[in-house]
Amino acid sequence: MAKLVSVNVGLPKDVEWNGRTVYTGSWKAPVTGPRLVRRLNIDGDGQGDLGGHGGENRAVLVYQLASYDHWATVLGRDDLTPGAFGENLTVDGLPDDEVCIGDRYRIGDVVLEVTQPRVTCYRVGMRIGEPRMAALLVSHHRPGFYCRVLAEGEVAAGQDVVKIADGPHQVSVAEIDALLYLPGHPRDALQRAVGIPALSPGWKTSLQSLLDQDPETGNSGLIGVAAPPPAWAGFRPLKVAAVHDESRHVRSVLLTDPADTPLPKWLAGQSIVVRVPVDPAGAPLVRNYSLSNEPGSAGYRIGVKREPSGAVSAYIHEHVRVGDLIDVAAPRGSFFLDDSAHPVVLVSAGVGVTPVLSMLYALAESGSDRPVWWLHSARSSAEQAFASEASDLLNRLPHSQSHIFYSGQGRLSGEALLELGLPVEAEVYVCGPEPFMDAVSDGLVACGISARSIHAERFGAHAAITPGIAAAPLKPPHFPDGPPGTGPNVQFARSALSAPWRSADASLLEFAEACDVPTRWSCRTGVCHTCETALLSGRVRYDPEPLEPPAEGNILLCVATPSEDVVVDL
Repeated sequence: MAKLVSVNVGLPKDVEWNGRTVYTGSWKAPVTGPRLVRRLNIDGDGQGDLGGHGGENRAVLVYQLASYDHWATVLGRDDLTPGAFGENLTVDGLPDDEVCIGDRYRIGDVVLEVTQPRVTCYRVGMRIGEPRMAALLVSHHRPGFYCRVLAEGEVAAGQDVVKIADGPHQVSVAEIDALLYLPGHPRDALQRAVGIPALSPGWKTSLQSLLDQDPETGNSGLIGVAAPPPAWAGFRPLKVAAVHDESRHVRSVLLTDPADTPLPKWLAGQSIVVRVPVDPAGAPLVRNYSLSNEPGSAGYRIGVKREPSGAVSAYIHEHVRVGDLIDVAAPRGSFFLDDSAHPVVLVSAGVGVTPVLSMLYALAESGSDRPVWWLHSARSSAEQAFASEASDLLNRLPHSQSHIFYSGQGRLSGEALLELGLPVEAEVYVCGPEPFMDAVSDGLVACGISARSIHAERFGAHAAITPGIAAAPLKPPHFPDGPPGTGPNVQFARSALSAPWRSADASLLEFAEACDVPTRWSCRTGVCHTCETALLSGRVRYDPEPLEPPAEGNILLCVATPSEDVVVDL
């Protein structure tokens, strides 16, 4: 019979790590005597990052003595004691390859139900001083597991851990961990797993995404909606077939193949990256622009707003002519129209109209009978790009309605959204300036629309994901401090920064951080894919190799270094 060896608790605290401050509850220590186990925590315990740890489905973390012995051998360590892996309960028994999701155990009066494996993040490695730990826990099939508390009560070291119920479908902790993080994802196992009532909602959503995805598009269980791979690698020259002023400040550019063959298709809402020689003496600059015409057209049309200090937009407005060649990376992006029967709400401001206009084309061309709401904000009619085009398309849709908001007559605010009576079951697509999208998203949630149904396209650098790191003043992207590197050139497309690689940085993630380019990460060891990013051109090498490769055309920043000049979608 399994035994409870140690009860470990610790409250969150600030810990210095790699020059940053991390707020974490990973430092657990054994306690003597009984401790009360409550629905969300053990008395005296807490979590620093409730986005990845804690809560009803992750109230208690369990780890095994046998795994401690395993890591002592693998890592050559003799200093690993209960609580070192951040667990609340250290047990003798209950191996991850035997314990199943939904199993129930009694310890004294407490009843626990197994809900999911441990979340892979960098803090367990930080706690024991082994940066590879997040990847090792998965690759060695020893993650440990979380439980929800079905019956509260006291527990103490030395008590028996008694199994009182089997989980349905008998999917072990190790098996379900591998289903999400390791290659393969067999459908029969995924179907068994998503049918377990006790499985935490986050894991159920991730595994369902794997069931629904095209197997060629990467791991949607980790990165969300996965797009098809890019139609070509790097950049290729396309010919400017037409230019047209769509409003006072927006010019459209139609790009076609120089040989006049149709270009590869794209998904409505996706974007391309263009590379232009703004300064002949310097490196070309790259910018991201949405495609605004009908998916399946022979060419790609973009809409470029002239920005007051925009070098690329000024170049396109002043110098690009019909017949010119422009380097273009293939259409990419996870912002694209779904194919459900739900109502569609298309929300835009200014030149943010371009990706949703492509979606409107797709709906009109397919003869869709979905209810369509077109909400657009502009300063004035003179600055409303593509107005007549959008109106013509809306007239072709039998269940459409349009609401245009001019700045002088009333903004598209949360109050205005409430008055419209939008359908709460709608899928919503939003594009525009950052403050606009944030305000609209908040207003849509206030209307009762699920945050999961609100999709936003952001053309600047994406908001950073740095779990547990204390907030610090934002700095604009810049060259890294110290002597310049001597390696390949690294260009961050969204941040308008290019700098030579420094061999002192262990990964592109570290290099981006040194440049204050916003990054998104969690495990830092090639497991969680939070840092998965499009590689627009160039090649990278991995060290260590990721447990599962990213989608074609993408890279994992946390374990990648450039092997030649690269352009990264950051």
